[in-house]
Amino acid sequence: MEKRTVAKHRRQTNTAARAAAATTALAAGAALIAPAAASAAEVRVPNTPVTVQVPGIENVPGIAAIPGIDAWIPSLSGVSAEGDIRNAINSVKALPGVNSVPGFSDFIANVERQVLPAQPAQVAQTYAAPVAAPASAPAPQPSVGERIVSIAQSKIGSPYVYGAAGPDAFDCSGFTSWVYSQVGKSIPRTSQAQASAGQQVALSDIQPGDIVVYYSGASHVAIYAGNGQIIDALNSGIPVGYRDMYMMPIYSVVRF
Repeated sequence: MEKRTVAKHRRQTNTAARAAAATTALAAGAALIAPAAASAAEVRVPNTPVTVQVPGIENVPGIAAIPGIDAWIPSLSGVSAEGDIRNAINSVKALPGVNSVPGFSDFIANVERQVLPAQPAQVAQTYAAPVAAPASAPAPQPSVGERIVSIAQSKIGSPYVYGAAGPDAFDCSGFTSWVYSQVGKSIPRTSQAQASAGQQVALSDIQPGDIVVYYSGASHVAIYAGNGQIIDALNSGIPVGYRDMYMMPIYSVVRF
C-alpha cells in the first residue's frame, strides 16, 4: 500500500514538472516573438474584415501626411499630418509586406498620381542651324518719268517769269526744259520746238513725265504728273503748281 502511494506521488510530481517546463518554454517563445509584434502595425483593408500586420509601417516619417492613409491604418487617425509625402510614399512602397495587403499598392499608386506633380518629360535637345534672314530685296529704282515728276514737284511755288529757264523762275517751256536737264535729257527750249522734236504719244498711252502740248500753235507746254494732273508754269502772276490736264485744249503728247 505504501509503495503504491509513493509511486503515485512520484508520477504527480513528474507531471507537474513537465507542465512547468512547458509553461517556461512558451513564455520564452513569447518573449522572442513580442518585440517583432510590437513593431508591426495593423493595415486594414477598408470596408472588409481583412487585416495584415506590416512591420515598421507606422514608423515611416511623414506617413500620416499621405491622404486617406488613416482608412488603411486606423492607428494613424488623429496623428499630425505633416511631412514629405513623396519620401513617405517611397518608404511605404519599399516596406516588406505591403504587397500582401490586398489593394494597398493600388491605393498608394493612386495617391501618387493625384497628389505628386508629374515629372517633366525629358525633351531631346536638337540643334537647329540658325536660319539666315532673307536678304531684303533692293528698293525699286524710280523710272525716268517718276524722277521727272519728282523734280517738277520740287519747284512748285516758283514764280512765272517770261523767258526764264530756272532754277528759281520759269516760263512754260523754260520749266519743262530745265526739269528734263536734271535727268540728263537735253530738249529744245521753246514749246513749239518741243512739240516737234518729241516722240508723239497717244493720249490714251500718256505716262507720268510726258510733255503735254496745248493749243494748235503749241503755245503752252506742261509735265504730266499722273492722275489727270499736270505741273506747269502757267502765266504771269501764277506760280508753278498742279492743274487739271484738261483745263486747256490738248494739242498733243510727246515723250523724250
